[in-house]
Amino acid sequence: MKYYIIAGEASGDLHGSNLMKALQKEDANADFRFWGGDLMQQVGGTLVKHYKERAFMGFAEVLKNLSKIYKDISLCKTDIKNYNPDAIIFIDNSGFNLRIAKWAKANNYKTNYYISPQVWASRANRVKAIKRDIDAMYVILPFVEDFYKKYDYKVTFVGHPLIDAIADRTQVDEFEFRKQYGLNDKPIIALLPGSRKQEIKNMLSVMLGLVDNYPDYQFVIAGAPSQDYEFYAQFINSKNVKFIDNKTYDLLSVSTAALVTSGTATLETALFKVPQVVCYKGSNISYQIARRIITLKFISLVNLIMDKEVVKELIQNYFTTKNLKKELDIILDPYERTKFFINYYDLEKKLGGKGASEKTAHLIYNSLKS
Repeated sequence: MKYYIIAGEASGDLHGSNLMKALQKEDANADFRFWGGDLMQQVGGTLVKHYKERAFMGFAEVLKNLSKIYKDISLCKTDIKNYNPDAIIFIDNSGFNLRIAKWAKANNYKTNYYISPQVWASRANRVKAIKRDIDAMYVILPFVEDFYKKYDYKVTFVGHPLIDAIADRTQVDEFEFRKQYGLNDKPIIALLPGSRKQEIKNMLSVMLGLVDNYPDYQFVIAGAPSQDYEFYAQFINSKNVKFIDNKTYDLLSVSTAALVTSGTATLETALFKVPQVVCYKGSNISYQIARRIITLKFISLVNLIMDKEVVKELIQNYFTTKNLKKELDIILDPYERTKFFINYYDLEKKLGGKGASEKTAHLIYNSLKS
């Protein structure tokens, strides 16, 4: 079978690569053409366009790059037509993927969506288009299945692929890890400032403003695969800050606490059982627009899944060095840390265990055979 897969950022590249591996087990003749990244490319097939070339964040940046986005949409449609896949698989990335899905369904392609657009967070009216254009939806968060039921749209909860990604990784020897990256023996506070340049600019300078207050800890920046060290270097002004590129899971596995930009990383940090403070700050115009369309009481996946405040969220004007220090002191307190561990274990149970990629691949392949 021929599979055309469209993912739009680092997390989509990760989940896309694992889904491709699972499809290869189901379908010995699986052939892939995709929009993704390095991890998907390592599995095999043809990379059409790397997600690094189209990583736009926030309403303002999207508006500035509309002409480029429309060119990519046109390119994608033409490429699909030339490849003529048996199935198209969309992974998150709703702004781009839902436009392609409308065209694909109208042209009689089999449409599958893995990792739902966040219609449960904002613009629920998009469900109408999803019901029209998507043949099968596979969701990775338990509350999303319940959300779609309200709109009489049957989706399949397959579990969360991060559980597989974390469980299957090679365990790190902490002593060797510290030695390799020149880390001292102090407890580590991981800094996860996001993957896009705008995010990193907004988050990292505030995070690094704490460093001098914690001489007994080692601060380590988790570099995103989409950015080079040179970009981060402009923000680093202390010897007590280290940088490790593209080793976020290894870093989290040896960290005592973490300051994390809202996104998939909040859930990854929780699955590594690391107490965290969730941070987010966007441009003022993007924030004001988001406030008017997002209907949720939380922004972090951890709190959304648990339906209560497990991790503190510092958003926009509340994201200051003063507030961040206050919350970091709390998560370094031994008594408070115990609460995190209890909640994190409950969170993992709610996510449904291992096998998300395998379940999804099995369902997609069987639907094509039938």
